[in-house]
This record gives sequence, C-alpha cells and structure tokens, in this order.
Amino acid sequence: MTTVLVTGGAGFIGSHLADRLLAEGHRVVSVDDLSSGRIANLAEARGYGKEFTFFNMDVRAEGLLPLFERHRPEVVFHLAAHVGAGQSLTDPITSASVNVMGTLNVLECATRVGARKIVYAASGGSLYGEPRRLPVKETAAQGSFPLTPYGISKKVVLDYLGVYHRYRGLDYTALALANVYGPRQDPACGGVVAVFAASMLAGEAPTIFGDGNQTRDFVFIDDAVHAFVRAIDQGSAKLVNIGTGLETSVNHVFRTLADIIGFPGEPLYGPPRPGDPRRIALDIGRAASAIAWKPWTHLEDGLAETVAYLKGV
Repeated sequence: MTTVLVTGGAGFIGSHLADRLLAEGHRVVSVDDLSSGRIANLAEARGYGKEFTFFNMDVRAEGLLPLFERHRPEVVFHLAAHVGAGQSLTDPITSASVNVMGTLNVLECATRVGARKIVYAASGGSLYGEPRRLPVKETAAQGSFPLTPYGISKKVVLDYLGVYHRYRGLDYTALALANVYGPRQDPACGGVVAVFAASMLAGEAPTIFGDGNQTRDFVFIDDAVHAFVRAIDQGSAKLVNIGTGLETSVNHVFRTLADIIGFPGEPLYGPPRPGDPRRIALDIGRAASAIAWKPWTHLEDGLAETVAYLKGV
C-alpha cells in the first residue's frame, strides 16, 4: 500500500482521483481549502474509513509541513490552484500566490519528507497561449505566450519542477490537461459543459461568449484520472498533454447537449471573453509513449453521462 497525497482533493478532478486511488489500494491524504471543492464530492472516498483522511487547508499554509511529516506521502498529486483564467485577469496577485507560492510550499514539503514524485496538473488550455500549429505539441511550451496570469503561473511552475528535479532529486510528471468535463463539475466554477447543461436542464438558454466557432479539446474525467494514475511510475521529468487531439467547437457542444437534454431553444451570444484562445487541441502522441495513455471516451458518451449526473439519475 502506498500513501499518496492529493491537493485540491475535494475538487472535481481531485475527488475522482482520490476515489480511483483508494479503489486501487492506496492510502489517500486529501488536502483542500474548499474554495471551489466540495465536501459532498468526498462521499465515496469517506466510505474507505481510515484509508482516507481529509484536511481543510490552504496549500500556502505553514501547517502543510507538519501534515506532510505526519503522513509522509510517497507520491504527491498537486491539483490545488486558484482556478479560472478570467479570474486571474482581475486578481493576478491571488492567482500567483496560490499557483506559484502554494506550489513551492508543496514542493518544499515533498522534498523535506523524501517524497518520490510530484504529479502536477498543468493546464493545456492556457499554457500554450494562442498556438501557431494544431494540435499543439509539448515542445511549444518553451516559446509560448500565455494569454492570462493563470496561464503564466502554470507555465512558471514547469521551470520550478525542473529545478527541484535537478537539484533536489524530486521526480515529476506534469500533465497538461485539456478541457476536462464530467460528473461533479460545478457549474458555479465554470466549465462550459457543466454550465451549458445546467442552464438547459433549468430551461434557460446558455450564453456563448463569442461566435461559438472557437474550439476546445474536451477530455472526459475518467480518462484524465487514468492519466494521473499512469503517471505514478511513468513519464519521469516530462510534460505530457492529456486531451483527445480533436478540435470541438463550442457551438457543437451546445447542439449535442441540446439533443441529449431535449432543449428546444437557441443559445444567447455575448462578447468574447478576454484571455480565451481562439483554437486549441493537444497533440497526445507523447502520452502514448511516456505514460502508455490514450483517451477512450467519445464526446457524445461523456456528455450523456454528465447530463445524467446533473439530472440525479
């Protein structure tokens, strides 16, 4: 049995990851300040009794080191972040404080207790800025220009991971996640699939910012979680894209969800949001070779499962 620690563990992705790790026999320590995570997401994990421990704590807190010293995780999954590219434009200081200084605190704690590896949730949707070529390869990160402070903070951490690996012996894999969607995604925290589906289920027309022809790479939650698990023992010192390699327009997502839900209306359209890239899709060739990963969930199936969850089915 391996002891692992998950920051952001009550969040959308973190809670699913905790469930998967527990199911595979690991002991899981979950840390979350509940700014966007929810205790309700931990219902399944708490069923594992003493194998699961939760702490309500900010990753910037001084109390993080005693927690690490008490539990001595072998692997740390770092998902905690000040989320939202748009929020970072209005509050870049908090974005940098949580995403950079909070990450440094996690790296220091992991190093001090002799953790073997960090698996870091990078952002494939914001790390690369406006890519010149699609699907975008990981090598593009070196010369990229993120469009938001959030994207900048995620890019900066990659350099810190390299330093801790080189000088402190802390291994890492950074997973550049595409637009992850699925059950437990909170519409209040963004995520176009959750927002659209919740609006349509309430009989309301969702708002598309821009003309809707902007594209995203949508990857289902179970596929994304599988990548984190694969990275426990693979992908040493690598940045790895986790997506589908497919461009899907926001208009297509609306139409597909409308068909699933039976929503008869049309979307509203608003002005484009600052900091949103026009097109993005991630090249996932490295994922196959570095961590033996590929996605398996078709968009229509994932959207149907998400709608079923929101309906409470």
